[in-house]
Amino acid sequence: MVTGYPLPSAEYPDLRKHNNCMASHLTPAVYARLCDKTTPTGWTLDQCIQTGVDNPGHPFIKTVGMVAGDEETYEVFADLFDPVIQERHNGYDPRTMKHTTDLDASKIRSGYFDERYVLSSRVRTGRSIRGLSLPPACTRAERREVERVVVDALSGLKGDLAGRYYRLSEMTEAEQQQLIDDHFLFDKPVSPLLTAAGMARDWPDARGIWHNNEKSFLIWVNEEDHTRVISMEKGGNMKRVFERFCRGLKEVREDYVGELGGRT
Repeated sequence: MVTGYPLPSAEYPDLRKHNNCMASHLTPAVYARLCDKTTPTGWTLDQCIQTGVDNPGHPFIKTVGMVAGDEETYEVFADLFDPVIQERHNGYDPRTMKHTTDLDASKIRSGYFDERYVLSSRVRTGRSIRGLSLPPACTRAERREVERVVVDALSGLKGDLAGRYYRLSEMTEAEQQQLIDDHFLFDKPVSPLLTAAGMARDWPDARGIWHNNEKSFLIWVNEEDHTRVISMEKGGNMKRVFERFCRGLKEVREDYVGELGGRT
């Protein structure tokens, strides 16, 4: 092997026709600084950017163009992730600013929308479990551990949040059709952005849907995030939807912490 081969410049991707945030900020100098680094789990810069390299984007729709493989990705590859985050989130600087979360539903003074114009209301968020790789990088074992932790935690929910988990790989035809009719069932990712990021690997292993008995509080497991937490109902009562969302998210998080011994 020739000493010093390949040089970082030989590996730098051709981004001249790309329209995504990654391509806007990944200069040859940034690539050279980061290309030999890895996170503790072995995640690399090229794995971060591959989906954006393979999918140049649309002239009028600017996508992100990269993914994180684990929590440490944001630190190891901060020279690329920080400016992309700032562009995508209207100037938010992860080095100097801190996102404020306020889940106090009592502060909402209105929150009722005219049902002549609103068919349904929904609030949702993504949550991941600390210590496990994120979906683009997770192994089968990690994905199954996410499912185990989440399902065990959800089994402890009581009252109007109590419900049942449906594993995609074990659904009956009747259960599948009911979830389709309810518009709850998520499909295997087919978007090139997601498949190039490794999001569809081993489908449908360790994927599933949990919902409460009233079908107003849902958790998607191992779809695009470890979990998607959703509160929804027909009509325009957004205040009630948000109150349920806040309460459910708090209880789910506490159950995660209990299940993981503080790792969340």
